[in-house]
Amino acid sequence: MNYSLDTKRHSLAHIMAQSVQQNFPGTRCATGPFTDDGFYYDFDFGQQEFSDKDFKTIEKSMKKIISQNQDFQMFEVSYEQAREILRLMWEDFKIELVDMLESGKFKNTEKISGKISFYINTGKWGNASDLQDFIQEKWYFNFSEHLDGDQVRNLKFIDMCAGPEHVASTSSLDANSFKLARVAGAYWLWNAENQQLTRIYAFAFDNKADLDMHLNILEEAKKRDHRIIGAKLKLFSVSELIGPGLPLMQPAGMIIRQELEDYLWSLHKSRWYDRVWTPHIAKEALYECSGHAAKFGDELFRVQWKEDKFIMKPMNCPHHMQIFADNQFSYRDMPVRYFEPATIYRDEKSGQLSGLTRVRAITQDDGHLFCRVEQIKDEVKTITDIIKEFYTTLGLTNDYWVSLSVRGEDKSKYLGTDDVWKIAEAALEDAAQENKLPYKRVEWEAAFYWPKLDFMFKDAIGREWQLATIQCDFNLPERFELEFTNEKGEKERPVVIHRAIAGSLERGMWVFIEHFAGTFPLWMAPRQVRLVPVADKFNDYADSVYKTLKDSWVRVEIDDSSDSLNKKVRNAEKMHINYILVIWEEEVNNWSVAVRNYKTKEQSVMKLEEFSEMVLSEVREKSL
Repeated sequence: MNYSLDTKRHSLAHIMAQSVQQNFPGTRCATGPFTDDGFYYDFDFGQQEFSDKDFKTIEKSMKKIISQNQDFQMFEVSYEQAREILRLMWEDFKIELVDMLESGKFKNTEKISGKISFYINTGKWGNASDLQDFIQEKWYFNFSEHLDGDQVRNLKFIDMCAGPEHVASTSSLDANSFKLARVAGAYWLWNAENQQLTRIYAFAFDNKADLDMHLNILEEAKKRDHRIIGAKLKLFSVSELIGPGLPLMQPAGMIIRQELEDYLWSLHKSRWYDRVWTPHIAKEALYECSGHAAKFGDELFRVQWKEDKFIMKPMNCPHHMQIFADNQFSYRDMPVRYFEPATIYRDEKSGQLSGLTRVRAITQDDGHLFCRVEQIKDEVKTITDIIKEFYTTLGLTNDYWVSLSVRGEDKSKYLGTDDVWKIAEAALEDAAQENKLPYKRVEWEAAFYWPKLDFMFKDAIGREWQLATIQCDFNLPERFELEFTNEKGEKERPVVIHRAIAGSLERGMWVFIEHFAGTFPLWMAPRQVRLVPVADKFNDYADSVYKTLKDSWVRVEIDDSSDSLNKKVRNAEKMHINYILVIWEEEVNNWSVAVRNYKTKEQSVMKLEEFSEMVLSEVREKSL
């Protein structure tokens, strides 16, 4: 039988738990779902120590379990019977889950009068496990009501699990398709006030070839780590005195950031957006009205003024609502489009802060447009055109898809009425179809008061990133009582479309640094050209070349140090300089330059005028 990859990963999570309890008796299991690239399981090892040094033991044991062709057998019991089994196994975490499931307090589940499912691993041969001996000694629970005697006698492992399905037998799994990855801390039920557990992550795929491909991608990703490249190329810094999550842009990093911002503005200016500016703080009342105060809670940075309470803005949209509200618009003015690359602030958890990946000062290339319902499709097309043009320039549109993120079944998580949500979701889906976007409908991924289109792009080594987003909002215009005058002279509510192309400049820089591995397209490269005179007597000519290129706005520098030629070239390559121009006597005599292309490794001799025009053309065309 062909099983889905998620099914295999989920089954392997059970096998890992079985292996852990065999090798570390007394360990208690928490939860163990599959993930995008494998699975994890959370454990309480008690006084026992566990580290990645134990991975080989666990992996060897898992492979032995797979070779034993153990069957997965599922049975269901009542809540009280489930607690009885779990008490025998000393599985306190699972008992707490049963209580929460019965009361409807686990995540967003409602109270149900149903059953609790268990999965038993049964072997074809061999002695019963310690767990089976323990259960048979007590006889508090009669498994023969659910499984026949032979299966009970050969019980190897039992775990409470809601599914989804498992493989019928461990023989359906490739013993070489998984690899334990890392150990991390994790709080029980994701609550920092609860006990901290040990989480074991693992990679898992259909077969060894797919696993090896993934591991190779991870190795390549290490070489492209934006934190390492950022430090090496002096793009950004993180200061302990300033604080984590508050990166500083070095001059080279600021060039990249500014080039991205300028390009984004050019794409919007040509499509009739107006640029606006808003302050970094606002009165608490603004975010109470918008709903952000309740939404972000502890993530807000609060400022106590002499009289009023202020908040450092967690989002730009409430400010843009106020700009719109301070104007008298008619239907002839619609749509109204605002663009602002503005910094917002959220107190992200310190353990999640890293480089540009997760920061506390987030600069969104933010934009909001105010339109009528019948204008949504056209406006989404305009934004989609901007997104496609931007990411095509960066070489990221070869294999992308769009998530139509909508509400889940539990409507209490979201602001706004059902009618408004249905209109908004339908409008975005119609726009996605009209614009022939490769979209999938994904539940539970909507923002708390609007559905959205999230654009998912793959980088140079195949990793997927959510970057651009388009969000359709009927709620904020209602909350702020926004209106314009329609053809009948009546007041009408606008629809607000939120959009961000790079997501945030920090996130965009992180992805682009790793996508290009620090060797940027010339138009955004902070160091485009370095002149390398072979001897001091060529420095005057190097100065002339420098001035010529500098006058053409080329980012150029001279290495006139006393280092050898080879060392000068190596130093330029370490900094990923796009073009290295070596200057000898022949170049001086012919008013030319010896060109080394760092990216292609090609070498050529060109007239200075020819080289200058080539560089300017490459920048103008934003060539890859």
